[in-house]
Amino acid sequence: MAYESVDALQRALTENVFYYAKDAKKAAGRALGTLVEIITFYLLKGWDYERYTAIERRVAEYGNPDITHNVEFTLHPSFRIATVLLGRSGSPITSRKIIAKLPNEVKVPETGIKGNVLLSSNGILRNACTLWESAESFGVGYLEKYDANSATVGVYRLLDHPFAVLECKRVGVEEGMKKGPQTIEKAKQGAYVARAISSLQKVRLRNGAVHGILHTETGEMLCKPYVAFLEEIIVSNAPEILKDFTLTVGVVSNHGNWFTSEDHNKELKVLAQSYDWLLFLTDAGLSEFVETLLIKPKREYESIRDAFAQSYNGRRGVNRFTKVRIDLRADQALQDFFRRNSCAVERWFNTISPKGRGILELKDELLTLASKRWDEIFA
Repeated sequence: MAYESVDALQRALTENVFYYAKDAKKAAGRALGTLVEIITFYLLKGWDYERYTAIERRVAEYGNPDITHNVEFTLHPSFRIATVLLGRSGSPITSRKIIAKLPNEVKVPETGIKGNVLLSSNGILRNACTLWESAESFGVGYLEKYDANSATVGVYRLLDHPFAVLECKRVGVEEGMKKGPQTIEKAKQGAYVARAISSLQKVRLRNGAVHGILHTETGEMLCKPYVAFLEEIIVSNAPEILKDFTLTVGVVSNHGNWFTSEDHNKELKVLAQSYDWLLFLTDAGLSEFVETLLIKPKREYESIRDAFAQSYNGRRGVNRFTKVRIDLRADQALQDFFRRNSCAVERWFNTISPKGRGILELKDELLTLASKRWDEIFA
């Protein structure tokens, strides 16, 4: 590993990138949090799940729609409705320009059109660009191809209810600090959301075992051991079981060496018992990303380093390196890197829960959920 710990990596960013900031250490820590989100998103892109993905969307609690939570990534039932071809002279590519090119049979609510820009004049891409909102679904545009002559946009209708959510958390003890409320509270926030949004609810028995409870539309109350029940739901095609179910996935990274496979601290225990899947982005994985793509990139990946440097230079302007908005050349380079190095990237993650499972099994579960006949389930 290029750096002996994430703390060492944060110190390197503090000294070499964020030296201008009033609180350089905090700025470096926030940047590391952004990197965890970007790695998670491009992992999804590399798995070809982008067309199901929305970013920073509000999700309602199960049975309590008055309370919603902003979630970093949500995966939704997705239906391709059009392919839109635009000339390069049409920059910027806005939601209204895309909608104007849709076939007549595609009905878009005029009051629900968003003012988002898929690709700006200065080359900033908006990932998972929401085009419009309607009663039970929303339209999203994904830039699928961009060359010297044209831009190709895939337009999809996504149903409101997500079949999976992914959240990223950096928790633990930062170097030079004692354990304090800022570490455990962040974990508790994520744990609350994970437990509140799915119809499959967790209950702990007197002996410590965890069961799942699901209340069906017919009024039946199902109760079974949680892990087995979860697997049963994922392979099921029963509408009464799937309609309100959401698979919850947490991705955590650390502030120093607070994790071992044998000894979980309180933050990790809280998260592991709340999410269906909890992945740990290792120090080695985060370090390799920074070293390979931000510090000493090969020529084909210099656009990633440049976008990062332009975003964190101490001058005001639009950030070109976030999960939502990213420099187009950096996006294309990141997609290339994650495609070429998919096996290595997957090894950046350890599975905390469920025990004994691997990240490729999560990939398969997401594909199983994505492939269901959701139009019939929600009919």
